[in-house]
Amino acid sequence: MTAPPVLTPTTTTARTRRRVCWQTALTLGVLVAAACLTRRQWPVVVTGAGRLAVADEGWLLVGAVAALATWVSAALAQQGAVAERLPSARLLAAQFAASAANHVLPAGLGAGAVNVRFLMRCGLPVGRSAGALAVKATVGAAVRIVLIAGLAATCPGVLRVPHVPAGVVAVLVAAAMLVAALPRTRLWPRLRRGSAAVAADIRTVHARPSRAAALWGGSLAFAAAHSLVLICVTQAVELPLSPARVALLYLAASSAAALLPTPGGIGSLDAALAFALTASGAPGATAASVVLGYRLLTVWLPLVPGLLVLGVLIRRKAL
Repeated sequence: MTAPPVLTPTTTTARTRRRVCWQTALTLGVLVAAACLTRRQWPVVVTGAGRLAVADEGWLLVGAVAALATWVSAALAQQGAVAERLPSARLLAAQFAASAANHVLPAGLGAGAVNVRFLMRCGLPVGRSAGALAVKATVGAAVRIVLIAGLAATCPGVLRVPHVPAGVVAVLVAAAMLVAALPRTRLWPRLRRGSAAVAADIRTVHARPSRAAALWGGSLAFAAAHSLVLICVTQAVELPLSPARVALLYLAASSAAALLPTPGGIGSLDAALAFALTASGAPGATAASVVLGYRLLTVWLPLVPGLLVLGVLIRRKAL
């Protein structure tokens, strides 16, 4: 039997560099496509920006408060993902800095790196730090699925399952069966070990009711706060869509945009949101106003302060 290859630091670094290069290339491709699409629709974007400039300031202020709540919710969920008590002020600052870093690096690498470094500075080993992020991501995905299912039941007809050709289904099923039939490959044991480690961390956290409540409550509040930001912007520009419908559109669009690893979903989320809003009957200019307003409150206004906080945390060796 051939001995498994020994992973050296050089090999690991090379693999990490290749993965980052592929992710960066894909990110650049998505951003170029988004730029081309924006150029084609530039008159609509300009009209949307003009409409946002005269939007209701009261609703935009409520949306800004909801944007602040997203970082508090993220901090609560991160605390719930570990058994140890984390310093509250630094935890909140780290989530604010992570949101800014997430819009600089692709595929959530920025936010993940900030949170892992923060947890390691709090005394957790690197394995448990990465596991805490996996627990938080798993619960966040589960919360989104439940929310989408519940809102889809209250807003029938909003989400339509696309028609998938039988040939595509057959290929996907065959690929899944092939992967399941090859348990001796190096990928499959890693997936099983990773899943087992995440499941063990989830059981450990749920052994403490206060941590479980923080984890699930923070994840739910995070999704709800982002939905509320979009709802407030739609109200500010007087888009006649119900709050439940807007929340469902946001959750569906952001989940679809997560499949493309752009920094903070820039380009992919914007296109998905604009498509979802126009498919629900919103005029193109109004949909552009909503997307611009959402991005203004969640990305562009807090970006520079978030990067400054990131610099302060690094300087004080909190990361």
